[in-house]
Amino acid sequence: MTTSSRPARPVVLGRNQYGKAENRVVRIVRDGATHHIKDLNVSVALSGDMDEVHLSGSNANVLPTDTTKNTVFAFAKEHGIESPEQFGIHLARHFVTSQEPIRRARVRIEEYAWERIPASDAPDAAETGHSFVRKGQETRLAQVTYDGESWEVVSGLKDLTVLNSTDSEFWGYVKDKYTTLPEAYDRILATDVSGRWRFNWTDDAQQAPDWNTSYAQVKAHLLRAFAETYSLSLQQTLYEMGARIVEHRDEIDEVRFSLPNKHHFLVDLEPFGLKNDNEVYFAADRPYGLIEATVLREGREQRIPADTTDL
Repeated sequence: MTTSSRPARPVVLGRNQYGKAENRVVRIVRDGATHHIKDLNVSVALSGDMDEVHLSGSNANVLPTDTTKNTVFAFAKEHGIESPEQFGIHLARHFVTSQEPIRRARVRIEEYAWERIPASDAPDAAETGHSFVRKGQETRLAQVTYDGESWEVVSGLKDLTVLNSTDSEFWGYVKDKYTTLPEAYDRILATDVSGRWRFNWTDDAQQAPDWNTSYAQVKAHLLRAFAETYSLSLQQTLYEMGARIVEHRDEIDEVRFSLPNKHHFLVDLEPFGLKNDNEVYFAADRPYGLIEATVLREGREQRIPADTTDL
């Protein structure tokens, strides 16, 4: 059915996209007996001149999602994986420039870190060249968006668990008839850091950041800010983490954090004739306070969504 003969309906098609989600690709680089591993989860979303596939079922402008999957694996071989950001840039540029109907590509990547297993238990034992164990720390994140003219790169991490065993207080808050929480002048402060940061690199005419160095430095700054801030609230700590990144990393204009407050409550040991001098805690996993905020370079606009799952 042609557009002219299609019956009028009181509805319109809104923003749409399609692609292949969660392509798990592992790339091994074999440097003699020493191997290197990159482990990614890649999701590609494409948009552009795609109305007809929704309205009439015509696939004339549709690149199959299976082709998208194959491209991810082929590019792992052809381009290698230097960083999730650079791999996403290669993919986004390819889809937008090789297919006329595709006007915008968004590539989201999770990277899972591995470390080498030592050859023996000796303190100075050499690492094995080909045996790895998954790191139990954070998952690295990257999102690359390209529309044929400009780039937007947002990096991040999730599931980075941190804890201060002291130097944290919480008091002076609003109280009403439902308030039972006692004020705390020496408490545990713990959270699972979920963070995103947006680069001010937007076009190929600019020198792109060193993505791996930038990620390592951002992580180091947020950890130092968490450790060095005498905290009167998790909100204060969040702000100091974001501010330190913006102040020390010129390539970043915006940082957004989502920090669940992993509550630790002192256990009442008096029934057992024991004194609990800030030593034994119950770690509660839910419910939890959730603190979220964006820290911006002065004069810049906020572009990372308030709900980072919308990235």
